[in-house]
Formats: sequence, C-alpha cells, structure tokens
Amino acid sequence: MSTMIGKTIVDSENERREAALRQDYASLAESLARRGVDIDVIKRKVAAYGVAVPSWGVGTGGTRFARFPGKGEPRNIFDKLEDCAVIQQLTRATPNVSLHIPWDKVSDLQELKQKGAALGLGFDAMNSNTFSDAPGQTHSYKFGSLSHSDAATRRQAIEHNLECIDIGRQLDSKALTVWVGDGSNFPGQSNFTKSFERYLDAMKSVYAALPEDWRVFTEHKMFEPAFYSTVVQDWGTNYLIAQELGPKAFCLVDLGHHAPNVNIEMIVARLIQFKKLGGFHFNDSKYGDDDLDTGSIDPYRLFLVFNELVDAEARGAEGFDPAHMLDQSHNVTDPIESLMTSAMEVCRAYAQALIVDRAALDGFQQDNDALMATETLKTAFRTDVEPILAMARLESGGAIAPVATYRASGYRAKVAGERPTVAGGGGGIV
Repeated sequence: MSTMIGKTIVDSENERREAALRQDYASLAESLARRGVDIDVIKRKVAAYGVAVPSWGVGTGGTRFARFPGKGEPRNIFDKLEDCAVIQQLTRATPNVSLHIPWDKVSDLQELKQKGAALGLGFDAMNSNTFSDAPGQTHSYKFGSLSHSDAATRRQAIEHNLECIDIGRQLDSKALTVWVGDGSNFPGQSNFTKSFERYLDAMKSVYAALPEDWRVFTEHKMFEPAFYSTVVQDWGTNYLIAQELGPKAFCLVDLGHHAPNVNIEMIVARLIQFKKLGGFHFNDSKYGDDDLDTGSIDPYRLFLVFNELVDAEARGAEGFDPAHMLDQSHNVTDPIESLMTSAMEVCRAYAQALIVDRAALDGFQQDNDALMATETLKTAFRTDVEPILAMARLESGGAIAPVATYRASGYRAKVAGERPTVAGGGGGIV
C-alpha cells in the first residue's frame, strides 16, 4: 500500500507526543477502571470503527452566491482518492470512499479500482445524481426526476440509477444511495399524491435491479432545493418508501436534513426498532442543511445519536447494520483538515457512548429518575476520551495529532504546485 505522506514525518511527529499520550492513557485507564470500564476494550472497538469519506468532500464547496476555490483542489476522482488516502493514513478511521456519479465517472473502472487498492481504500455506497443536469443530458431535472410528470424524464432518472448500480458492482460497492431534489416552490405546482406515486413507481424499477447482496438507502430532506414541498420530506415518508420497496430498502439519516430542534436521536431509535435504519450522513448545522463540520455546532446531539446506536449494538438489535459516512461542504477550511477532524469527532462520540453505564441508566429509567438518568449520559459525554482515540490511531499506524502532522508534511503546498488552480466566481452548493 502506498502512502501520500512519508512515514518518517508521521513517526517524527508521533515521537514528540507519545510519552505524554501514554501518561494520559494510563491516567484515563485508572479513572475508567473505577467506573468498571476496561479502556482497552473501548480502544479496540474504536480502532475497528470506520466512517466513509465522500469523494466530493475533498473539494471546496460553495453557497448559492459564490464558490471560492482552494489551493490544490482535486481535478478528478484519482486526485480525490489521493486526498482521501491522506485522511485514512493519519486518522485510520476512514477506510472507504463514497463516489458520486456522474461527478466521479471514469472510462476505465479497473484503473479506478486498482488506484483505490494501491492506496488502501475501498468503495462505499454509490450516490446517484438526478438533482442537477449533466452535460449532454436529454431531459432536464429542473422540475423533478424520479417523480417528474414526464415519463421519459423519469425513465432517464431510472437508467442513471441503474448505471450507478452497474458501476458499483464493478467496484465491489454494496449499496446505492438515492436523494432527489424533487418538489415544488409554489402551492398547487404539484399534486402531492401523484408525484409521490410516480416516485414510488420509479424507485421500484431501481429496486428490482439491485443485486441480492445490495441495499438501497433513500434519503429524506425537509426543504431545498424545493422550498414549498419536497417529495421525500421526512423520516415517516422515508419509512413508507422502505416498506413499499422491500427488505433491501432502508432509510438514510442526514443530520442536516431536519427542521431545527427535531429530535434526531429519537428518529434513529424508531428506525432501529422497525429494522429500517440504513445509515447516516454525518455533518452539523445551525440553521438548516448547512453541511458544517461534524461536531462543530452540537457535539452533544452527535453523542446522543451514538448513544442510540451503542444501545442497539449492546442489545443485539435485529437487522442492525448501519452505514456511516460524512457529508459536508467546506467553504473556508482545508477540506482534508475538516474531514479528519470530523472523522475524529464521530469516533469521539462513539467512544463516549461506549462508556455510558447502561445498567445504571436502565435502572434510573425504570425508576423514572429523570435527573440521574440524564446525569449518567452527561458523565460519559464529559469524559475526555481523546487518549483512547489517539492511542487507537498510534497503534494502527496513524498520527497521534492528525492535523498537526498533516500541516508538518506540507502536503497541501505540494499538491497546490501540481494541480492548477480552478477558476472561481460561480455559485452552486457542492
């Protein structure tokens, strides 16, 4: 496996920090032992955890108003894989990359697969794109795709999803994620019932083409780009879709796709209970679908989501096997740094959820002791689990301090010299 950053740089940066880390790890181990927690068990689980990186995430995002390119942006999927390999090399938490078609479409899929293997990367879920028009496309998606009133446009959208499945099969992917921007901007513009019927009919054609060992994840979003109604607007509609399609269909939860203050962790619990939780797109938000760095605004909510996941894991919930992926837009930061810190935040939330005293929590819930129940969660959340995360990275060949090591490597300056700057000025959210 080739690495993008020299091992000597990683080793040198780790050597400066290792003694302090081992002291912190020993201190935390003693503290957790008093609570009946074996730190090494937690470390092994964290080390085995992985969250996929979106290929589009290593590029610079944008807003409705403008996009300001970053230095050394990837020019194609091969450049993207190299950037993703840096994230995996330093964090040891992002072994797979999720592709978006047609953005990442190439003529030689075997070359792409070999590039991924050489970098130690696998391919996660395939993401279809029927929310924007591709060059040379016959029918426009301006007024919808899988729910469009025109049968030819719907067929085009179906064929695109079938193509994504075919590409994914050749790359050893096992899932298709479908998000549509279909909806309406004005009351009366669309018939709610008919548009949903058309969507379901189209998705059934996509579902029928799934290989036996594949899953399809449908994604709900309350608003945007349609601002009056969206065809798949909430988790209830998403659940209905999964039920209608069949046992290989599941609901994907994007943390930014809900109204402010929605209880996302309860939605997660409901979908687990009814065996339809497919996975996540992790990010954070302040106002809406801001696609901010994971854990940058509300790390406690992220922890509460993982509390439900660990609860399901601990009790062996039937059919529980969610996929985890980051989905963010980086407008003012180095995307590699943002994705590294986000991956570490997801690992942090997982580790914190693992050290919750579940027996005590269950007892307080049974006794209706609201204060002690919430304090049990807060005790785990307040625990600084960074020594666990850093030790897991060190022992897996990663970096104790990924961002500092990345900056010391000069990787961004190196690729900036190799990749021509892309002209800016355009709008459009990535």
